Amino acid sequence: MSFKNIEGEQVPSVTFRVLTKEGITPLESSTLFKNKKVIVFSLPGAFTPTCSSTHLPRYNQLAKTFAKNGVDDIICLSVNDAFVMKSWGEDQEAENIKLIPDGNGEFTKGMGLLVDKSDIGFGHRSWRYSMLVNNGVIEKMFIEPDKPGDPFEVSDADTMLSYINPKESVPKATTIITKPGCQYCKKAKELLTEKGYFFEEIELGTAATSVSLLALSGATKVPQVFIDGKLIGGSVELEKFLA
Repeated sequence: MSFKNIEGEQVPSVTFRVLTKEGITPLESSTLFKNKKVIVFSLPGAFTPTCSSTHLPRYNQLAKTFAKNGVDDIICLSVNDAFVMKSWGEDQEAENIKLIPDGNGEFTKGMGLLVDKSDIGFGHRSWRYSMLVNNGVIEKMFIEPDKPGDPFEVSDADTMLSYINPKESVPKATTIITKPGCQYCKKAKELLTEKGYFFEEIELGTAATSVSLLALSGATKVPQVFIDGKLIGGSVELEKFLA
């Protein structure tokens, strides 16, 4: 299998079918790219392991950093229908990403990256890649190598950010353990947001219990904030750390 790098060429002109309040609605590709700097990353399928655990979440996490570096939009593309893509976006809470369904594979075929995955029951899907598009023209492409399975080596968000701005620092991986109605938890989240931290919240009683809180932090009270693998502590300790 050979994939052609088409940097310098226009993206395919197609009509997507997206899900809106009015139902299935046509969306011209020109609307997505005209007079904009856009990152596109394309993947084999919604709800699949690598796509859900790494590819989409990391682009969502770095969205504000990309925006700071002149990127207008980030598009996640997959050969899935509009209902699946909308549901996946909601499941992933990917509020910073536009999830575009290439249901018939027309855009992906135009890119020369439509592959046959019938052996695993997927039919025709997109090969994994990413690209930076300026006003409809492909500036840079990162196409995954032709290897068996589903390689994920170059189309990730960090590689794209390194291309756009090699000197840009990435946000620290941050998690906060909270519980409903906790005012100190609210204060801690406000502090993190104010300082521009993108954080994941684990609410006791849902994703974790007090047993997990004690096992992870050695504490019994919330909030407990973790940044880059280091326990910062509660809202008072967080305030000192951020200062």
